[in-house]
Amino acid sequence: MLFEDLSLSKSIQKAVFEEGYLNPTPIQEKSIPIVLAGRDLIGCAQTGTGKTAAFAIPIIHQLHRIVGSSKKAKQIRALIVTPTRELAVQIGQSFDTYSKYTNLTQLTIFGGVSQNPQVDALKNGVDVLVATPGRLLDLHKQGFLDLNHLHTLVLDEADQMLDMGFINDVKKIVKLTPKNRQTLLFSATMPLAIRELAEMFLQDPEKVEVSPVSSTAENVEQRVYFVDKTEKRNLLYRLIKEENLSNVLVFSRTKHGADNVVKALRKKNIPAEAIHGDKSQNARQRVLDAFKNKEVGVLVATDIAARGIDIEQLPYVINFDLPNIPETYVHRIGRTGRAGNGGIAISFCGKDEEPYWKDIKKLIKVDVKIITDHPYPWHSGSPEAGEKPKNSNRSGGAHKSRKSSASKQNKKRWY
Repeated sequence: MLFEDLSLSKSIQKAVFEEGYLNPTPIQEKSIPIVLAGRDLIGCAQTGTGKTAAFAIPIIHQLHRIVGSSKKAKQIRALIVTPTRELAVQIGQSFDTYSKYTNLTQLTIFGGVSQNPQVDALKNGVDVLVATPGRLLDLHKQGFLDLNHLHTLVLDEADQMLDMGFINDVKKIVKLTPKNRQTLLFSATMPLAIRELAEMFLQDPEKVEVSPVSSTAENVEQRVYFVDKTEKRNLLYRLIKEENLSNVLVFSRTKHGADNVVKALRKKNIPAEAIHGDKSQNARQRVLDAFKNKEVGVLVATDIAARGIDIEQLPYVINFDLPNIPETYVHRIGRTGRAGNGGIAISFCGKDEEPYWKDIKKLIKVDVKIITDHPYPWHSGSPEAGEKPKNSNRSGGAHKSRKSSASKQNKKRWY
């Protein structure tokens, strides 16, 4: 299927074509007609498959027809609620890109920065509002937001909003919107809590699931090192140095842990930066830009801060700490191998994290390669009873042979 087969306006088709996009991804091909028909929707697909465009493009089409060339004061007709500042910025940029040949305007609001520019923009009027829950409710309480004219509400990364404790905020936001709104819920995983949320807020929704809920991308090579907890920093340094890794996203469970990893790498003259919730929005954006521009080779992030990181050709993800929630592992390694590109996901599993790893394997149902020949194991032999080690070589050749494929772009990203 081509985008021109989706009955989109010429203005949107032109913007899409200029981005180099010809064919919709599966989530887009199935979701866009449903959204255009005005139905509520639950969309579930792996990260990096184009969920943002799956709702942004049809919303722009609908609003362009409603607003047209009207000179009347603009009103908020589409609201996208998302858990993190970085993700909000990314979604706002997507709306700007796809709507550039329309007269629609969008505003992105989030906390951690002065509200004054956001308030001024709201007073001038906007068609699309992208927001994090806290700042949205704060500005509404102050009387700067009117959602009475809302046409479409999108709850993006809904599973993460629940994990971050936003469920009560989401309920408050939904109550502020008209009952006859269209509601779209998108998520990379679909746990029971999300299904219950959908039953509360959506009316007879269509369901679109283009890949297994808990699956990991086939083009991401997964490896695990069973390593002594106290030697993780040494193993990280050894891998980066011996394999000459760059553009590496490292996940830490805590903010303090992320800062400590950065300090340890810097002591060994490896440029590294941390990104987490204790840093200001401007500082986080500077670090992210430096990483994208390859000025910093290693970015160490917590899960919340990393949720909005969207880098088209990110070759390596390393789980310095394993997540205690198996679905989080899927999100983490989904930062690489996006839109058909290759990627390598490496996990460090300490003895205390073995239960986490068992839960992850039970969820993903993938035979992950075990790297046994390294200097820092927490005991001899295979850590998983009854399993034969998948790899006993630590030679750089195997890693390096994957490096070029990990960074090779096979098709244009849709996000």
